[in-house]
Amino acid sequence: MSNALTLKSEHRCFGGTVAYYTHQSQCCNHSMNFAVYVPPQAKTKPVPILYYLSGLTCTEENFTVKAGAHQFAAKYGIMLVIPDTSPRNTEIAAEDDTWDLGSGAGFYVDATVEPWKNHYQMYSYLVTELPELIQNNFNVNVDRTSIFGHSMGGHGALICALKNPQKYVSVSAFAPITSPIHCPWGEKSFTAYLGDDKSNWHHYDARELVKKTQLKYPILIDQGLADPFYHQKQLLPEKFKEVCEYVGQSLILRFHEGYDHSYFMIASFMEDHISYHAMYLNS
Repeated sequence: MSNALTLKSEHRCFGGTVAYYTHQSQCCNHSMNFAVYVPPQAKTKPVPILYYLSGLTCTEENFTVKAGAHQFAAKYGIMLVIPDTSPRNTEIAAEDDTWDLGSGAGFYVDATVEPWKNHYQMYSYLVTELPELIQNNFNVNVDRTSIFGHSMGGHGALICALKNPQKYVSVSAFAPITSPIHCPWGEKSFTAYLGDDKSNWHHYDARELVKKTQLKYPILIDQGLADPFYHQKQLLPEKFKEVCEYVGQSLILRFHEGYDHSYFMIASFMEDHISYHAMYLNS
């Protein structure tokens, strides 16, 4: 697997660096983009890694510019890795027809249906190819890896952790889509990417996965009560909580009056999430 990265830009930030990269992905059979924050501690020792998965319509830029995470990553000595949410400009006819399917909406699954399956292999890209790139190009401790995300990316973080309990030492999410098989966003994307056989959908649904695999650490979720997608039943945190309680999965589910689905909500609780991950990454 190729480890060639092309640096697009680099910026000094809280004693470390923010950098944007592109590379040719073998999993996605296309170029892929990601951003990295390298904390100052990486100059002298391998640092732990925290992946952030963004939501619908986002690129690697949204979190990097809006979340206010770098100061806390620098404080705790954690590298942040922020992949794009899909391949771009693949020449798939439908990739830019709607905002919630195709470009910016990879849903972190491995597509099995035409025309998506040749390029939309986001799950394998996240858990296999991108970590290998990070390991081979940065001063990191791969045994200390965690993951978090927002909305569609919260879904991605949860399924990655639940499907790979040995790979991540902690997981958290902001307003995650906890059960895609039971919400309009998930039904649309899973039908397109995975086909009509709903038994295949369960492999990428956190509410179903936690029935089979319980993590040794608590899952942290923050949900705003002024979030329109919460009220539209796209996120379903209570249903996820019910299953966690039933199977004995420790869950810290916090509701916040007045907070919506935006990066203003994410930035408000970013320090909580990074300090939570730091407990496990730096232990």
